Amino acid sequence: DVQLVESGGASVQAGGSLRLSCAASGYIFNSHCMAWFRQLPGKEREGVAAIRTGGGPTFYSDSVKGRFTASRDDALNTVYLEMTSLKPEDTAMYYCAADRSRPASCSLRLDLYDYWGQGTQVTVSS
Repeated sequence: DVQLVESGGASVQAGGSLRLSCAASGYIFNSHCMAWFRQLPGKEREGVAAIRTGGGPTFYSDSVKGRFTASRDDALNTVYLEMTSLKPEDTAMYYCAADRSRPASCSLRLDLYDYWGQGTQVTVSS
């Protein structure tokens, strides 16, 4: 079974930084799209960053571009989300996601992703 396990969420003050990790198991890591989404209660899940394992472009939402960086360690089957200059509006549950079908192009489309982690909470206070 594919498992995605996120970690690294915490409570921080505005302007601070956090690094989220997502470890994948039961999954052939190479050439898949992996992404970070976030969600507030009662709101739609929002794509934040997407990256292709094994290499390729990275995609970001406009709301985080220039502040967040997605990266990967293919040897560890792990993707990361480095978050800097955090704002209160970044507060959300952050989810890691992975696709099953190796699409030609990664994106932040919700329906591209088949596997989801349990989420890790990020809270940014002003």
